[in-house]
Amino acid sequence: MNFYIKNMVCNRCIMVVQQVFEGLNYPPLHISLGEVETAGSIGEDELDNLRKKLTGFGFELIDDAKSKLIEKIKTLVIELIRYKNEEDIKINYSAYIESKLNKDYNYLSNLFSEVTGVTIEKYIISQKIERVKELLVYDELTLSEIAWELGYSSVSALSAQFKKITGLTPKHFKQIKENKRIPLDLV
Repeated sequence: MNFYIKNMVCNRCIMVVQQVFEGLNYPPLHISLGEVETAGSIGEDELDNLRKKLTGFGFELIDDAKSKLIEKIKTLVIELIRYKNEEDIKINYSAYIESKLNKDYNYLSNLFSEVTGVTIEKYIISQKIERVKELLVYDELTLSEIAWELGYSSVSALSAQFKKITGLTPKHFKQIKENKRIPLDLV
């Protein structure tokens, strides 16, 4: 049985969700961002208990098909931005999402906008900017390296988009100390 879970955005989330399933004696056969596969089915009482446990950790069990599809899109975007390989740097997000979900991108884009109130493109930009913030805070990469890693054509393109979204230049952002990052599930 497959479960789709909202707000699973990192490897730590996977560990927590796995512990919840194992604690309820439903060890996952497979677990990835936003999705858990278990053997067999779960009764209604156990499902309510699972919902309560997941909610206690800030996760939400998704039941309807549209919400599941939206979560899959979000998961694909997060995976591409945070865990991509060298060959993924210049990837076309729309083609990637369309191929992974085997659905027309226009349909996915319209559905995403309808349900979330934001376009996939704006969601991608917000995720990229959060990743830039994270990398700036870690201070391990130069702005040029960050621009390259996130697929920007230049440092000036990254800086312009960063300033448009945050109101700050990357340099100024790096200098301030508070309110630097937003949890991924709130982006």
